[in-house]
Amino acid sequence: MVLDKLKHHLQAPYAVQPPTRIYSGRGLTVNHSTRNVFVSHIHEDDAGLGKFKTLLKSNGMTVRDYSINSDNPNNAHSESYIKSQILAPRIRQCSVVAVYVSPKTKNSKYVNWEIEYAHKKGKRIVGVWAHGEKGCEPPEALIKYGDAFAGWRGNSIVDAINGDNNDWQEPDGSPGSYQAIKRYSC
Repeated sequence: MVLDKLKHHLQAPYAVQPPTRIYSGRGLTVNHSTRNVFVSHIHEDDAGLGKFKTLLKSNGMTVRDYSINSDNPNNAHSESYIKSQILAPRIRQCSVVAVYVSPKTKNSKYVNWEIEYAHKKGKRIVGVWAHGEKGCEPPEALIKYGDAFAGWRGNSIVDAINGDNNDWQEPDGSPGSYQAIKRYSC
């Protein structure tokens, strides 16, 4: 009884389910996994989050989204409260921070803070070009701390989130020019 309770308490609600192999019925084998992901974005890009999750799901990944968006709004006004009591706990519960990059993302103080905080907590940081984006300057913190940057291609994003790909890509999936060195976690 005590052992069962201990096991229950040790099972983190934010643990990542390991990938399992499934057969798609078309002769393809895909990795399917469920991941806890914090999607760092600006609120003007809320509409793109649904497309992002749909794209991942169609490529075998289910995402538990810990982001703050219009479906799950943050009504606080104190910047320090928002960072310490709302954003930080959500980032800590995730294994990956995906940064949804559009032209206005670069100037968001919250997006840059979320990336820096994720880096301090040892989280994998993956840039994802916004749906339909043709290219823009990414946030400075993403350039500095990002592990990978994927174009709008489901398999590339899934591989980047899973850590199977550390490439930096342009929106069309071609090799990117922002990150020339490979990062290693200690």
